[in-house]
Order: sequence, then C-alpha cells, then structure tokens
Amino acid sequence: MSVATLAARDGLRPLRRFVTDLSRLLDERPDEARILTEGADLLRGLIAADDWLPHDHAAPDAEYYRQYLLYRDPEARFSVVSFVWGPGQRTPIHDHTVWGLVGVLRGAEIVENYDRHGGLRLTGSDRLEAGEVETLSPEKGDIHRVSNGADGALSVSIHVYGADIGAVERHVFALDGTTKPFVSGYAPAPALDLEIR
Repeated sequence: MSVATLAARDGLRPLRRFVTDLSRLLDERPDEARILTEGADLLRGLIAADDWLPHDHAAPDAEYYRQYLLYRDPEARFSVVSFVWGPGQRTPIHDHTVWGLVGVLRGAEIVENYDRHGGLRLTGSDRLEAGEVETLSPEKGDIHRVSNGADGALSVSIHVYGADIGAVERHVFALDGTTKPFVSGYAPAPALDLEIR
C-alpha cells in the first residue's frame, strides 16, 4: 500500500469512527427520537474538526450546489453526504421522506422551513454556522429550502439520511404548493473506501 493511500485512510479516521458509531446505534434498532438525538451528538463530533474531508468531495461547481456520496451503509440504513455550496447557491424547496441530520463543516447555511397545511407556507428560517447541527424528520415536517449563508464564500455541510438519499424518490415544491417527484443522485465522485468492519 502506498504512503499516499495510507495517509488518505488515516485522514478519514473521523469519518470512519462516525460511521462505525452510527452503525452500532442503528444495530440497536432505536426509535427515531433516539437516532436524531444521539446521531446529532455523533455528527457534532465529526464536524468539530475540518481536516478530514477529501478535496474531491468538497469541490464546488460554478452553477449548482454539489452533493457527494461519502458513505452508503451496505443495508441502505443510512448514507453520509457532503454538500458543497458556492456563493448564492440554493436548493429548491424539497422534502426527504426519511430522518436526517445536517451539520455545517465550513461557512454557514440558511434553512427556510415550510409546511403544507392549507398550501405551502414558510414557517420560519434558521442560520446554521460551522459546528451546528439540525435534525429532520418527516413526522415533524421535513420540507425546506437550503442556501449558502456565507457571503461570497464556499460552504460545506455533512448530511446524514436514514436511507440511500441519492436513490430515494422525493418531492420538490413550487410556491403554489404543486409537487414534482425527483431523485437527487450524486455528483460524480466515488464513495470513500472506509474499510468498515
């Protein structure tokens, strides 16, 4: 094994630890509330340091935000994804249909939350700074739009979802409340080889 390969694997130690710890938690078949609470604590630990994410999984695109697969659980119980936001980039209003955790690694994000009671309605917005984590649940409402909150700079966040999110059929919403199904997929970069045992 080359020195570069060993260094890359060593650099991924925080992500490997996070995946191992989250897998152990899910092995216990906890309820969603426990997954969100304990998973958020694990994610805070992962994003506490900003020296482990490979450059090719943090590369921006000039036009669109990027979604890179970092890890997919072999049983598709969860996936870990890096989102990379260039200046002014944002998602459409969308849902997830599964639980989720979002932790800001670099920069900041603006999250606008919506519900569909009587049409699509903005219910509030939050600004997440580096090191902060938010949770998502279809039971509590998981419709939102996310945008880069770092003026003129790059933002990177780590998202964890309760499925292989790139393969899940979800929905985008127009402001008039109409919906359209979509499957997000991932930006072109291979998932990381973490050698989880």
